[in-house]
Amino acid sequence: MSVVCIIPARYASSRYPGKPLAVLRGATGETQSLIERSWRAAMAVDGFDAVYVATDDERIAEAAERFGGRVLMTSETCANGTERCAEALSQIGGGVEMVVNLQGDAPLTPAWFLEDLIAGLRAAPDAAVATPVLRCDGETLNALKADRLAGRVGGTTAVFDTAHHALYFSKEVIPFTAGAYPADAETPVFHHVGVYAYRPEALSAYPGLAAGRLEQMEGLEQLRFLEHGHAVLCVEVAARGRQFWELNNPEDVPRIEAMLAQMNMP
Repeated sequence: MSVVCIIPARYASSRYPGKPLAVLRGATGETQSLIERSWRAAMAVDGFDAVYVATDDERIAEAAERFGGRVLMTSETCANGTERCAEALSQIGGGVEMVVNLQGDAPLTPAWFLEDLIAGLRAAPDAAVATPVLRCDGETLNALKADRLAGRVGGTTAVFDTAHHALYFSKEVIPFTAGAYPADAETPVFHHVGVYAYRPEALSAYPGLAAGRLEQMEGLEQLRFLEHGHAVLCVEVAARGRQFWELNNPEDVPRIEAMLAQMNMP
């Protein structure tokens, strides 16, 4: 039984067309595409038996093959990354214990986020899906709030119950918090890290579930599981001094490049 990582990537993003091929400069001045940096993040994880890029675009496929990635071609009709992972899984076949979806816009994802995620789902037999959450410090929370005030989606937040089962995910900043926090202060807000671990049967069933009202309103694929009554486990992960941000908008490129430089990542 294997643990497979799939990185879904599409060219036709409404907010940022061509995003997987966006170039990011690291601390040494070396440039790599977003999809390559995401693939390298996956390759650093202890526990993956295989890593694939799943795409419907030949430009992304060619770029992935140039840096040594294994590619699975999927259809243009996939509504989101989870549907693309489900189609990719059907090509891989059986013998898979778990599928990890590392979305291709999170190149700063530390390896231990994914390793903790795998361990978390293994330890929770009642959960069909698991996803990491990271407690925001004041700097991150203030950045999320600033993005929303500017009309940008700067990230997704999550709330969960005492058993760490998700109650809701939103592109708004939830729960409500008044005022600003010092940059290094802990806050009650959790940043959802855009990674998922699925049991194969849950992933295979996902495309057959109707997209619900909340999924369509928020544009968050994980809400389909919640709307159909499937438990989603939130696995709390620790930053350990690493900064984390997803590339959601073109304005995020300099922010991520600054983080790469600050953390001395090539």
